[in-house]
Amino acid sequence: MSLQSLIQSGTKLWLDSIDPDLVERNRALGATGATSNPIIIADIINTGRFDAHMRALIDERMDDAAILWEMTDYLVRRAQQVFLPVWEHTRGNDGYVSFELDPLLEDRELGPPHAKRVREYVELGKHWGRGHVNRLIKIPATAAGLDALEELAACGINLNVTLIFSERQYRSARDAVWRGAQRRRDLDHFKSVYSIFVSRVDVYTEKQVPELSPAAQGQVGIVNVKRLWRLNQDFWRDKKLPLQQEIVFASTGTKKPQDPPDKYVEALAGSDIQTNPPATNDAVDGLAKPYTRQVDRLPDPAVLDEIDAKVDVAKLEAVLMDEGTAKFAEPHKSLLQLIARKHRSLEQEIA
Repeated sequence: MSLQSLIQSGTKLWLDSIDPDLVERNRALGATGATSNPIIIADIINTGRFDAHMRALIDERMDDAAILWEMTDYLVRRAQQVFLPVWEHTRGNDGYVSFELDPLLEDRELGPPHAKRVREYVELGKHWGRGHVNRLIKIPATAAGLDALEELAACGINLNVTLIFSERQYRSARDAVWRGAQRRRDLDHFKSVYSIFVSRVDVYTEKQVPELSPAAQGQVGIVNVKRLWRLNQDFWRDKKLPLQQEIVFASTGTKKPQDPPDKYVEALAGSDIQTNPPATNDAVDGLAKPYTRQVDRLPDPAVLDEIDAKVDVAKLEAVLMDEGTAKFAEPHKSLLQLIARKHRSLEQEIA
């Protein structure tokens, strides 16, 4: 009931998972899109439900890295099929599944030099993005990711720019995507979304800015993303595009046990896209609570002034991007290790 109220408020509900069972369940609850990452892929593989598909890849003599990407592509394709009717019904405005490119490009030890990272983002984006009408290629708002966006957008790749924490990152991403989009032959199928991380900001301020008042502490992530949502609305309004270019409210699961599970869901209701973890959707749907548009409502001016005075946005971005790129690469390494263990185990079974 609550999720239907959220959707009726104007929110598009996406799922932070591509587990086939969860996709089917959340589609029935009203979800219209999904996203993937290495942790999600690892969780699915760990269930053993797709061992038969992996055995087939082993029979083709694929190495572990190739198996990882083939499994990812296979699972993303399955989710795309579920949401394809949404894409068709909305004429391309909704119904997307995000495919994350190689996080090891951002690895501090293994990542290549900047120029090569950019080239690889472009080549991988083309490889995994072309031929998929309802797939978004997920690119992080790192230096290399941002520098790859214009070329990818110009090539007709639709994009989910992720790991955004600041206005600087958002503006850089949006402007690069728009420059590239204007190089296309037409803009009929141009779609871009910008994933702003919310709860991680509040985790940061609790640790790094403890002097915030109780009225401001825990509100910085919400204020930040609402301001970026407004900037995004203002920028695209006069472009007269067939499809909406939207903010994705990401990292919407609460991190503190004392916070209500719908803290961010409720605060951001009414527009654009919420990519919620399965547990958040389940908790929200069980609340039997009505939602109304809140996305354009900010706290009292005194709270905004305090946040602006006490929160160093450049430091916030630097710290969270440092943490974020580590969280980006390490799960991919763990996924590779899981694939290697599975590979050995399944080969022994075959033998």
